[in-house]
Amino acid sequence: MVIVQRFYKDNEFLFKKMIEIRKKVFIEEQGVDKKLEFDDDENIIFSYYLVWKDLVPIATGRWKLTKKGVKLERFAVLPEHRNLKIGAFLLKKILEDISFKKEKVYLHSQESALNFYKRNGFKKIGKSFLEANILHYEMIFVKN
Repeated sequence: MVIVQRFYKDNEFLFKKMIEIRKKVFIEEQGVDKKLEFDDDENIIFSYYLVWKDLVPIATGRWKLTKKGVKLERFAVLPEHRNLKIGAFLLKKILEDISFKKEKVYLHSQESALNFYKRNGFKKIGKSFLEANILHYEMIFVKN
């Protein structure tokens, strides 16, 4: 069984599970500097999410309000659970949770994830840029 759980930073147990996934995906797999991955933004109020499969955390993501709108960030699925629609399941849940908001919904997609976000209602805007030494594009959610 796969479930999505929303939580906040004050839940230390869930926060640590989320950190473990991000360490595996961003730091170990992609080589992102730990200081870039875990910066002062962790002290901002985020809505964090964990995806659980058979009581094991396998994916994470978060969102926050910014001056530009609702920013989705730090989507990470453990390698052995990729291409099983886990990321789409998580993204759909987050979009449902924020559907009442009037602000623009946007994210910075790694180049390798562009098609995933396009399939899930996002449109690329602007030129590419480097973030954590990885090519990214800003994308906005196009509401139906």
